[in-house]
Amino acid sequence: MGNIVAIVGRPNVGKSTLFNRLLGEFKAIVDDFSGVTRDRHYGKAEWQNKEFTLIDTGGYVHNSTDIFESAIRDQVKIAMNEADVLLFMVDVQVGITDLDSAFASLLRRTKKPVLVVVNKCDTFEKNHDSYEFYSLGFDKLFCISSGSGAGTGELLDEIISLIPEEDLVITEEEEQIPKIAVVGRPNVGKSSLVNALLGEDRNIVTDVAGTTRDTINSHYQLFGKEFLLVDTAGIRRKKNVSEDIEFYSVMRSLRALENCDIVILVLDAQLGLDQQDLNLVSLAIKNGKGLVILVNKWDLMTKETNTARNFELEIKEKLKPFDDVPIIFTSAIEKQRIHKAVEVSMQVFENRTRRITTSKLNEFIERIIDAYPPPSIKGKFISIKYVTQLPGRSPKFVFFCNLPQYVTDSYKRYLENKMREEYDFSGVPITIYFRKK
Repeated sequence: MGNIVAIVGRPNVGKSTLFNRLLGEFKAIVDDFSGVTRDRHYGKAEWQNKEFTLIDTGGYVHNSTDIFESAIRDQVKIAMNEADVLLFMVDVQVGITDLDSAFASLLRRTKKPVLVVVNKCDTFEKNHDSYEFYSLGFDKLFCISSGSGAGTGELLDEIISLIPEEDLVITEEEEQIPKIAVVGRPNVGKSSLVNALLGEDRNIVTDVAGTTRDTINSHYQLFGKEFLLVDTAGIRRKKNVSEDIEFYSVMRSLRALENCDIVILVLDAQLGLDQQDLNLVSLAIKNGKGLVILVNKWDLMTKETNTARNFELEIKEKLKPFDDVPIIFTSAIEKQRIHKAVEVSMQVFENRTRRITTSKLNEFIERIIDAYPPPSIKGKFISIKYVTQLPGRSPKFVFFCNLPQYVTDSYKRYLENKMREEYDFSGVPITIYFRKK
C-alpha cells in the first residue's frame, strides 16, 4: 500500500514534535530515518494493524526573506501531489497568521483529505479558541497537544480511516510477477537505466493501474523475463510540480518502495554510496524488500585507481550488517550489463519468495546449533527446540526456545549467516524471531 501522510504547516507550529510523538509513543513504530535533506524525516508507523508512512515537511526555511514564496510553497505542492493524507498544522496560541491563510489557500486546491491539526490545545479554553480555524475552510479539525500527546489517538483513528484500500484487485497471476522499482538520488541515471531497459526488444503487454492512485506499473516482457516496472522519480514527472528536486525524489522513492518486491538502488560511480542512499537501503530492509545495487556511470571511472572489487568492498563495509547484496557495475548510456541487472533482480525475487520446509530447516538448524550452541548467559543454558518459516512475502523465521530473552544479537547473526550460506538469500533481508516454548 502507498499510504503516505505528510505534516505541513508554517515553521514553529510543532510539526517535528507531532512527528516524533506519532512515531515514538506508540510501540508499533518500525523505525525512523533522517532523510535525504538534513532536516528531512520520514518513518513507518502502524496503528490498529494499518501501516502508513509519515513525513515531516519541516526545515525548509533557509534564511529566506519571503519564506512562503520560496521554499515552503514547493514543499506543499509536492506533498499535495504525492501524499495520500495531509495534516495541516496550526498553533492555537498564535491564532491564524497570514502564512496559515496562504497555506490554506494552496491546500484547498487539492482533492486529497486535509485534516487541520490545532496544536497546543491543553486547556478547555484553548479547545474553545480552536474553532476560529474552521474559517480556513476545512471540515475536519483536531485539537491536540503534540507535547503531551493529548488528542493524538483520535487523529490516528481518522488517518487510518482515510488510508486507501488497494485500488486494484491484483489477480493471483499478477501477484506472482515481480515488481521492480528503480530508486536513487536525482541525476544518478535512473531515467537512463529505465529508458535503456524499455527501449530494447521491449514488448509492452499492458499498463497496469498501480496499487495506489498515483503509481502506474508497466508490465514488460524483456530478455525472456516478465516483470512490472514501478514508476518512480524521473519517469512521467508531473509537469505542474515546481520541484524541490530532493524532496520530490524522496516522495516518489517512498511510494515506489511501498509498491515493489525488488528495489534497484542506482548510485553514481563518481559519488559512491552516501547517507541519502543508506536511508533508502534502510527503508528497503525495514519493508522486507529485495535489494540490488547498480553502480552507474562506471564507464567514466579510471580503471587504474578504481577497481570494481575495491569499490564493492567499500560499499559492503558501509552496508554492514546487511552486506549480502548483489552489486552490478553498469553504464546505462552505453547499455553495459543492463541485461545483468534484470537477471539479478529476478534471482533476488526468487530468493525473497523461497520457502523451506520445516523438516529440512530443522535438520539443518540442528547441525549448526550442535556445531556452535548458544552461549550460556548468567549460568542459564538456552535450548532451541525447533524453527519454522512464517508465511509472507519476505523470509521470516521463528525459533522456539526456553529462554528467548537471553539469545544474543551476535548469535542471531551467526544463525542468519549460516542460513545465507546454506540457502541463497542474496539481496534479501531475513527476519529472525525468538519465542518461548
